[in-house]
Amino acid sequence: MTIENSNESTGPIVLAISGMTCGGCAGAVGRALSAVPGVVEARVDLGGGRATVTGSAHAEDLIRAIEAAGFAGALA
Repeated sequence: MTIENSNESTGPIVLAISGMTCGGCAGAVGRALSAVPGVVEARVDLGGGRATVTGSAHAEDLIRAIEAAGFAGALA
């Protein structure tokens, strides 16, 4: 799943996400990440349990968004 916003892009941040069990979970994580200010693109890999985020958002803000959505996240 890929969600894109129109902001400036910086290097990607790769996050390990636990607790995703279905496409709905991946969608919820993608929406949570895309709502963080500065996110240009959020790609969620359900099978790999990872998300790759580009933009100017800080990793701490991304992890907080994942946790607020009910999942666990950390830098991969």
